[in-house]
Amino acid sequence: MMGISQALHSLGPSALPPGIPSSTRPVTSLVDEDIATGDVTMATADPFEVRMRFSSQLQHLNASTTSAQKAAQYAMKYKDMDEDLHSCILEQLEKTSMNTRANIMYFLEHLLEMASKERNNDYVRMMQRDIIRVVDAVCPEDGSGAANVKVVRKVLQALMNKSILLEQTVAEIEACLKERDVSADVGFSSPANGDDASRSRNGNGTATANRLDKRQIEQRIEEDRERHKRMRESMWAVPGNLEDEAMKLWEETSELGEDDHILGAEEWEEFQREMEASKCHHLRARDAAAAAAAANGALPH
Repeated sequence: MMGISQALHSLGPSALPPGIPSSTRPVTSLVDEDIATGDVTMATADPFEVRMRFSSQLQHLNASTTSAQKAAQYAMKYKDMDEDLHSCILEQLEKTSMNTRANIMYFLEHLLEMASKERNNDYVRMMQRDIIRVVDAVCPEDGSGAANVKVVRKVLQALMNKSILLEQTVAEIEACLKERDVSADVGFSSPANGDDASRSRNGNGTATANRLDKRQIEQRIEEDRERHKRMRESMWAVPGNLEDEAMKLWEETSELGEDDHILGAEEWEEFQREMEASKCHHLRARDAAAAAAAANGALPH
């Protein structure tokens, strides 16, 4: 016999009286999930709808860290569909603009770092398997993605430092990137000025089809400016953990030597002179009276 909750679930939210709170209504789609306050099991999520939403998030990625983290959290939320979402990443990498591919590359760093921390090895394993395909999509051999070579290098280096990619793998990819690291003008130049250069790299002119238009160039310049701004801000960031900051200072400080004692004595003398010069006339008069009394062998009254 079908239970009450199952029967209500099959009928949808309209089966409940209007007075019942929305949090107790059955969740029948991802739209209802955004409204409901409780946790929702994966059984209520439509795989096609999850894929469509994830694709939309990838297509609308920008230079902000928030957009990349939001998409990464979405992928981790539906990690039971990791194979489907991974194929969705590859699909978007191969059909979107070069600007979007660069943004997806930055997103992959957030996703793999998050998956590694949560010990979800499936995303990491699949990306390790398909990393060559990802690189080929972000900066193709025809030179159309020359402006993305620096992006790929930066992300690969970050993934290697986080022990997600092997050093040997990154070295092999770097050898391939050197051949593709041509002038970024090949990808950003106008069709009128760059037609010959494009065909010289690819006889059938396929690179021209991937050339960025003026709007995409302006968008890329703005996104790069935003990333550089955040990078400069992160250079001055102070670690939130005081213990880590103290250990960093301890490791960077040299051992105490004779020169340190001499420098300390000189700084102490300079400090005393500055303190003496900054005294008001009342303190100077008091110190003078105390010095005179000490010279006469009597205590001041």
